[in-house]
Amino acid sequence: MLITGVEPRKKALSALYIDGEFAMKLDTETLIANHIHPGVEIDNEQLHRLIQESDNKRAKEKALWLISYRDHSEKELVDKIRRTCSRESAEAAVSRMKELGLINDEAFARKYFKDLTQGSKHLSPMGAKYKLLEKGIDRNLVDAIVEETEVDQQEQIRYLIEKKYRNFTTDEKYRRRAVASLQRKGFRWEDIKSVMSEYENEDDYGC
Repeated sequence: MLITGVEPRKKALSALYIDGEFAMKLDTETLIANHIHPGVEIDNEQLHRLIQESDNKRAKEKALWLISYRDHSEKELVDKIRRTCSRESAEAAVSRMKELGLINDEAFARKYFKDLTQGSKHLSPMGAKYKLLEKGIDRNLVDAIVEETEVDQQEQIRYLIEKKYRNFTTDEKYRRRAVASLQRKGFRWEDIKSVMSEYENEDDYGC
């Protein structure tokens, strides 16, 4: 196969032309490092190696960019890298990030659980548990974090009512909407009912 063209493109990529036809876009630095330019002959094995090397480089760069933006779980990082690279390259890049100590599922899970239950989301422990499982965190680790972390669920419900649903006592439709929203966050009906009764009793006494 004859390389008949190498043309720069966006995002540090170059279009590779083989035998007069566009073949693919590969990482520009990979092509330069391998002395790929018009007039060079390559075989299928060499082309496959170029593709893999380009993919691996792009996957590592994508991993570093993503974790510089915010923390990620291993699964989440693999899934995002796979949008532009192969699964093999994505998993290799994430494995390398793990070796370098740049990602850690346990540290991520503990921080994320705290953010979900005590940050702006104010989810229940059960609601936060589902979010962690969606991120690919090991179920045993999630269960351990939930068990060892104390969360005052009724206080969480009070916060959410004060912030979003303070007028639920005057409108039954609004009340049902508030209950449904709190249940979606993982709160138990018993706790929701208990906290709501506090506000209803206040209204009864004109407070």
